[in-house]
Amino acid sequence: MRSRPFPLVFAMISFRNLALRRGSRTLLSRMDLTIQTGWSLGVIGRNGCGKSTLFAALKGELEPEVGDLDMPSKVRQASVAQETPALPDPAIDYVLGGDIEVAAALKAESDALDAGDLEAVAAAHLRIEEVNGYDARARAGRLMHGLGFAPETHEQPVASFSGGWRVRLNLARALMAPSDLLLLDEPTNHLDLDAVLWLEEWLRRYQGTLLIISHDREFLDGVISHTLHLHDGTAKLYTGNYTAFERQRAEHLRQQQIAHEREQAERAHLQSFIDRFKAKASKAKQAQSRMKRLEKMAGTEAVRAERSFSFSFPAPERLPTSMLQLDHVDAGYGEHVVLRDIAFGLEAGDRIGLLGPNGAGKSTMVKSLVGELAPLRGERGIHKDTRVGYFAQHTVESLHEGSSPFDHLQEKAPNTGAQVLRDYLGTWNFPADRAFEPVDAFSGGERARLALALIAWDKPNLLLLDEPTNHLDLDMREALADALAAFDGALVLVSHDRHLLGMVCDEFWRVADGKVEPFDGDLDDYAKWLRSRATTRKTAAVASAPADAPVQGSAKERRKQSAEEREKEKPLRARVKKIESLIESMDKELVAIEVKLADPAVYEGSTAELMKLGQRQAQLREEKETLELEWLGILEQIEA
Repeated sequence: MRSRPFPLVFAMISFRNLALRRGSRTLLSRMDLTIQTGWSLGVIGRNGCGKSTLFAALKGELEPEVGDLDMPSKVRQASVAQETPALPDPAIDYVLGGDIEVAAALKAESDALDAGDLEAVAAAHLRIEEVNGYDARARAGRLMHGLGFAPETHEQPVASFSGGWRVRLNLARALMAPSDLLLLDEPTNHLDLDAVLWLEEWLRRYQGTLLIISHDREFLDGVISHTLHLHDGTAKLYTGNYTAFERQRAEHLRQQQIAHEREQAERAHLQSFIDRFKAKASKAKQAQSRMKRLEKMAGTEAVRAERSFSFSFPAPERLPTSMLQLDHVDAGYGEHVVLRDIAFGLEAGDRIGLLGPNGAGKSTMVKSLVGELAPLRGERGIHKDTRVGYFAQHTVESLHEGSSPFDHLQEKAPNTGAQVLRDYLGTWNFPADRAFEPVDAFSGGERARLALALIAWDKPNLLLLDEPTNHLDLDMREALADALAAFDGALVLVSHDRHLLGMVCDEFWRVADGKVEPFDGDLDDYAKWLRSRATTRKTAAVASAPADAPVQGSAKERRKQSAEEREKEKPLRARVKKIESLIESMDKELVAIEVKLADPAVYEGSTAELMKLGQRQAQLREEKETLELEWLGILEQIEA
């Protein structure tokens, strides 16, 4: 559990008539709002609207063009570094270094011990205790474990990790830092679903002020208390999570359109009177009065529908019934078997989501389906008419630097006319000259969109998608969900985006403990399974023990021993059931509180009632965490 040795030291952040510019472009203007202490604020808006620019201003990296940004000087900020140096330091030491004061105290202790200065050692010990440094390494280890780092990797050098894992190290380092203000820009990118769920729980317990940019609507719903929507250079604050924002914004736009239409009708009525009677002496005064009234009308704008992006996967030319099978396949790399005895078949119309803990083998499973990994045992069978569209986590990086979308598509279809290629790229929002711009300057979302366009060109009837939503904004994710929902072929999807999984998948398969098997439940059931899953794995010794190892003692002695063990477990199992019942009732009460807090009316009523709801929510979350820790400990005890 994250400790907080320091109290909050600031009351709010205020923006007064703020304008922010990047280069020659003003991204935000006339920004007037206040962020209260303890809020969890989701910053949303289309790519390029100024979200990261706002973060840069909060971090002091960008000066406002006009206006003021007020924030107390003693605020302790934490954010995720964009780069990770290729250090030889152990990963856990790098994460621990996020807590600067603890790292300094531990270094002072080490230096004092090396120098043999007992007085300095005593002073260092006192300082370590003051900053909760004695459990710092354990805290860093828990952060790494939550973000998917296996225990054996904690001591590996930072330089040995790939780019995605270094991003996770930077996130763990930011979470390690004691902070009053935490800025997170797309923290769920490069995370698997289990790590996303863990991060969501961690952020719910965070006691400071949180500003988070994310395109994962389910994640936002689970974390934020307020929503800041950036649109057309303006910023509007909404109370509640992302779903509450959507409801409020839809109602606001509806009322705005009603007001606009009413105003237009009144304008037409006034103008009609003026046109009819302004030349008549007897009506001149009334006409003049209506002209003044017309001039003073506010001029409510009509609602301008945001240009929604949409695309589709072309209908497959053929759709064989039995598309692909893995028949008792062992999958892995060289001598290392990751998944054993996979019996998995894909039929036309199957829509399967692969679930499983980080490192369990989901990507290995997808690569086995694609044929990128040859079976170590068993057979892979594929129908001759099956056409696979494969999006891997490395697909975006495989685009050719210096080449344009048109170049990439022409390479796939050299005999197709240029206009046909340009028209196709236009449907994927690469119109006109945009189709000829090199991908070097493209954002991650634009690169992912181009990769999907190249896959769709081949008219696949089987889509195998491994984390396709990284870098995609909310609009693009919605468009992808719509396109996949309408896709006629079969689909296998690995994603940390629960909204996408829930929208497009009809069934789930779980990849865990070396096995691939159907999962009987939905994503909420999977989250419960993750929480209940034993934290320890079978040791290598147990896994490699001979199946015919002799059992010591007579049958009577073994039965007696088993009975004694069952008797010892009875009170433990009873406590497990009691805890599960308590957690279930707490979850129901938390859901009820979150529904109330998402209702704008609650903020117009009694402040005391609002504070009472917030205090009860915090109390329930703390009690639930304590019970979950006890529950895990009992399960480990029973398993041992």
